[in-house]
Amino acid sequence: MAKRSSTDVTVTRVVPDGDDDFYVRVSTIGHGGTRPFVLVPGIGVASNYFERLAPNLNEFGPVHALDLPGFAGVPHPDAALTIRQYADLVGLVIDRLELEDPVVVGHSMGTQVVADLVARRPELTTCVLIGPVINPGERSVLRQAVRFLQAAVHEPGRVKLLAITAYLFCGPKWFSRILPKMMTFPIERALPHVKADTLVIRGEFDAVAPSEWVRRTGELLPSSRLWEIPGAAHSVMHAHAEEVAKLCVEHARQPLEYDEAGTLREFEHAGDGREGEDFKPTPRSLIGAVRGRLTEALGMWRGDDRLIARGKTEHAEASEAAHERAEEEG
Repeated sequence: MAKRSSTDVTVTRVVPDGDDDFYVRVSTIGHGGTRPFVLVPGIGVASNYFERLAPNLNEFGPVHALDLPGFAGVPHPDAALTIRQYADLVGLVIDRLELEDPVVVGHSMGTQVVADLVARRPELTTCVLIGPVINPGERSVLRQAVRFLQAAVHEPGRVKLLAITAYLFCGPKWFSRILPKMMTFPIERALPHVKADTLVIRGEFDAVAPSEWVRRTGELLPSSRLWEIPGAAHSVMHAHAEEVAKLCVEHARQPLEYDEAGTLREFEHAGDGREGEDFKPTPRSLIGAVRGRLTEALGMWRGDDRLIARGKTEHAEASEAAHERAEEEG
């Protein structure tokens, strides 16, 4: 794995023409390079779901993690946005930031957004779908709620805390408006039109994206490779960030020579025993992480991008300090 990028996070906004009522918040880490990553989170959650993944992706260029309207304190219009409208907003970010063929990564509902976007923009040649939804054989709110709870049992506490905070900022009203859009979006119709080389990743315990559905996803995609991370659940990119980043970087570096046609391979991590970076922070780094998180939350509450950037940077610095200490001890 390459050296992690700078911990400095910048926050900017991309506002659609003629509509100042909502925007996309873009949190960026790293600079320079020619191949950026664009990260699209799932329903209700925030860009900080990618906070462990992003520093490890700064291999070819900056990493841009998005907060879409209605989530993470970002204002939303009166009417619920469709998956297509969210996809168009991601496309707008790519255009406004003048990103040339970025690697576009989606998680959960973000996979629907990415699939719809990339299916309509053939100039985007590389994408990653993490925990793709919705399995068309289980297109039921009750069934998906059960699947989500089955996966949540295997999520670490920090991911559960992130989820609770994110859902509080989203609010039940907006979540309930967007949920039907996610439930009814036919990703299986979009996938055959995705010409990009596509990496699909699931966690071993991801009941939301079961192995049979992920294999079917690979069969529907014209060009795909599939990986499963042992011990991981739906939020695999947070709890197992280094493994996911390794797969993403190698996928971007080595285009597919042939379609693997639904073959799901298990990732064997030759690490140091700290599965999913599950090491203990120092008291100092823990205080810094908590302070950063509170600062970020205050910024989201106030709509203050500079405060959000400061909080994200403080949290990233604390996480990097804990990471370096763990490497020294290892």
